Amino acid sequence: MQQPPLTSPLVDLFLELCALPSPPGEERAVADRVAAYLRSLGVTVAEDDAGSRIGSSAGNLYTRLPGSDGSGTPLLFCAHLDTVPPAGALEPFVDEEGVVRNAGGTILGADDKAAVVVMLEAARRIVADGLPHAGVELLFTPMEETGLHGARAFDAHLLEAKAGFVYDEAAPIGDIVLGAPYARTVEARFHGRAAHAGMYPEDGRSAIQAAARAIADLRLGRVDEVSSANVGLIEGGTARNVVPEWCVLQAEARSHDPDTLATLVREMLEAFAYAASVSDCSVETHLSDRYSGYRFRRDEPAVCIAQDGLRSAGFEPREVLSGGGADANVFNEAGLPCVNLGNGMVDIHTPDERIAVDDLEAMVEVTLGLVEAARSAA
Repeated sequence: MQQPPLTSPLVDLFLELCALPSPPGEERAVADRVAAYLRSLGVTVAEDDAGSRIGSSAGNLYTRLPGSDGSGTPLLFCAHLDTVPPAGALEPFVDEEGVVRNAGGTILGADDKAAVVVMLEAARRIVADGLPHAGVELLFTPMEETGLHGARAFDAHLLEAKAGFVYDEAAPIGDIVLGAPYARTVEARFHGRAAHAGMYPEDGRSAIQAAARAIADLRLGRVDEVSSANVGLIEGGTARNVVPEWCVLQAEARSHDPDTLATLVREMLEAFAYAASVSDCSVETHLSDRYSGYRFRRDEPAVCIAQDGLRSAGFEPREVLSGGGADANVFNEAGLPCVNLGNGMVDIHTPDERIAVDDLEAMVEVTLGLVEAARSAA
């Protein structure tokens, strides 16, 4: 494919990273490139042992730029190295309108490599230009897409930051995520009885039929303005002509309201139990917390830094709520105020995923604006 001239080293690096596959657990190549870039700036990069603990080829990468004058609020910037698994070739290119896309029929990987390159370029400019700051820490995590595992495995006690930022919201620049949901997953395994589907079907007990009955009774999709539920995976049976003796489904519920979340999970468990009983099957369930939600006030210091940083880069702040989780959930749960910002990504996790070059460059200015705003923040 004929490609227009690359517009800047920032875009060059973005295309390079997007061309490297990094599904959850296989982040090594991207981690090595990020670490090499940081070392070329003359900064020390540490990699923890999270990889061996969470089943990834790479751990968390961490670096600190010491504050220049001892005042203000030191900041953490965090981005994840993994993407959802690509289902085709990774052939990133810049189209005639200055938008980065993938010609390979699968994801681009802007989620979250757009944030990775922005933070690297901002760090380069801080170092190269000697920009004053209150302290900047960079963290790059693996296996975010499958449950924020890298951030959970990182020792947050190493951080000196008093506020943090991630750029992991597929939204226009200017959006400040004031709140994200709580989330729980539910796995249900239905047990029936196998039988020949043509000769002795009455002797069988279909686990798939039991699971289908349960799913039909669930409230799925957009439950209310701040809650949702989904059954995303279902698997069962052994052959087309055998009444299936087992079926497993994976479900989740999310809500900004913990009580609503508890209600949705309880409804799921009751639906599974009832469907199993009327189908003469049994069911085993397993619950797990995916992440805790959070909610900021508009006047909290981290939000004020975000507002000032955005305005300095020419963007009017807009406060929004998110329906998704991010590494910010982990750090907020750990006690470090961490704000998620929209960064211009569009249609993430799809073959039409894209981001404008102008938005990549603008987010570098936003990052430097946040650094400057933090210098005067208490």
